[in-house]
Amino acid sequence: MKLTVDGTTHEVDVEEDMPLLWVLRDELGITGPKYGCGIAQCGACTVHVDGVAVRSCQLAAGDVDGAVTTINGLGTPAVRHAVQDAWIEMQVAQCGYCQSGQIMQAAAFLDVNPSPTDAEIDAAMSGNLCRCGTYPRIREAVKSAALKLKAT
Repeated sequence: MKLTVDGTTHEVDVEEDMPLLWVLRDELGITGPKYGCGIAQCGACTVHVDGVAVRSCQLAAGDVDGAVTTINGLGTPAVRHAVQDAWIEMQVAQCGYCQSGQIMQAAAFLDVNPSPTDAEIDAAMSGNLCRCGTYPRIREAVKSAALKLKAT
């Protein structure tokens, strides 16, 4: 099967029911998306499929219909996405394990809601768990990223 991931087309020989997360990590060596729970409840594995945030641990590779973007393809060290910049500026990460999923969720959310309220941010991010409890900093980073994106 062919998958376009982070702008590159890959041909992979896997079962169609293999979770996208395993294809990304084990077959393609893209380790930005993390395995957290395996049941789409924590958000650590969040990637975009055609700009929509999805949990890659529960999406079968054969069901992928569109281009996949991982945290590895969201931005580059030279040109980070506004959400990545905001994460750094607000010092969101502590252990960092959930951060790729948090950032991917936030980026997809801001694409559809560029001027969110605190309540909307909390609701949109509620499916992404942070064991370290940096939720206030996550909210502030999303608000900061929204302002950065409006300015561009």
